[in-house]
Amino acid sequence: MMKLILRTLVMIGLAALLAGCPKTKEETDLSDTLLKYDTIIRWAQWDAAVDFISPEYLEENPVTRLDLDRLRLFRVTQYTVRSAVRVDEGNGLLQEVEIKLFNKNQARERAVLDNQYWKYDEERERWFLHSPLPDPTQNR
Repeated sequence: MMKLILRTLVMIGLAALLAGCPKTKEETDLSDTLLKYDTIIRWAQWDAAVDFISPEYLEENPVTRLDLDRLRLFRVTQYTVRSAVRVDEGNGLLQEVEIKLFNKNQARERAVLDNQYWKYDEERERWFLHSPLPDPTQNR
């Protein structure tokens, strides 16, 4: 009886793991990209975060030294995904993230909403951000 219960629990666990696994290479790449971006933002590695932005987006909306210097005034204390919705027939993702930033000079924390648009680039076979870095001047 105990073996049957144990075997059933193992099978349920395996089924849950398989159901939660990404199905395609693009989905796996998206999960990896979002995790890497999350980590880079949490560690406030703003120069590295720029590498996630689409070259086409950067051409039209360059990240300035002032933008990066302003972000360097802050330490990230929290990064929370509030919503994530697949768009563009699965080739895009709209993600709303709340980021709490601690201003090192003023010793104050503020929360900003970062609306991210991720798009899969089939030619480069990777996901790119098609929106700006978080804006610490945003009033919420």
